[in-house]
Amino acid sequence: GLFFAAGKEADAAKLAGAARIRVGEELGLIDENAFAFAWIVDFPFYEWNEDEKKVDFSHNPFSMPQGGLDALNGQDPLTLKAFQYDLVCNGYEIASGSIRNHMPETMVKAFEIVGLSKADVEERFGGMYRAFQYGAPPHGGMAAGVDRIVMLLCGVKNLREISLFPMNQRAEDLLMGAPTPAEPRSLRELHLRVVEQPKKDGA
Repeated sequence: GLFFAAGKEADAAKLAGAARIRVGEELGLIDENAFAFAWIVDFPFYEWNEDEKKVDFSHNPFSMPQGGLDALNGQDPLTLKAFQYDLVCNGYEIASGSIRNHMPETMVKAFEIVGLSKADVEERFGGMYRAFQYGAPPHGGMAAGVDRIVMLLCGVKNLREISLFPMNQRAEDLLMGAPTPAEPRSLRELHLRVVEQPKKDGA
C-alpha cells in the first residue's frame, strides 16, 4: 500500500508514524517477543517556532552543534544537526544523551541565533559559562530510562503497571495525596501569584 500525509511537517510525521504502527499491528508484522533496538542520531539543532515566528532550539540547547562554530556562522540554522542521540527499543526511548557544547564562544553564538545576547547567556547560565572559560574538555554522556526498560522486560504497555506509586490520569499521587493546594504564605515566599483562567463563554 501507499500512504500520503499532508499538512505541517511535524503533524504529518506524527500521523504517518501512528499509521505505520497500526498497519504493522493489523498485518502481524511486529514480533511482540523480540527486542528491536535502534539508535536515533542527527537531531535537528534548531526548528521553526510557528507561534513566535522565529528560530528556536529543537531539543537540548546545551548540546554541541555538528560543525561547531563554523557551522553556526556559515549554515542555515534550520539545516544544522546536533550531537544528540537516543537509544530506542520497540519504539520506546530507553536512553538519551548528547555531546555537550563546552566552548563558551560556540555557546554564545548558538544562543544568539535564537535571539539571546551574550549578556543574556551570562545572566541565565553564568555558572556554566564561567566554568567553561577555564577550558573544559570535550565531554558527553547519556541517561537510561530504567522504568521504561523494566516496562519492556515485563511485557506491559504502560509505566503505571510497573511503578510502585503510580500517578493517575490527572497526574495525582493517590498514596501521598499530592499535589495539594499551595498555601498563600508559601506563594509569597516564592514571589508567585496564582492567576485564575478566564472562563469561556457558555462554560
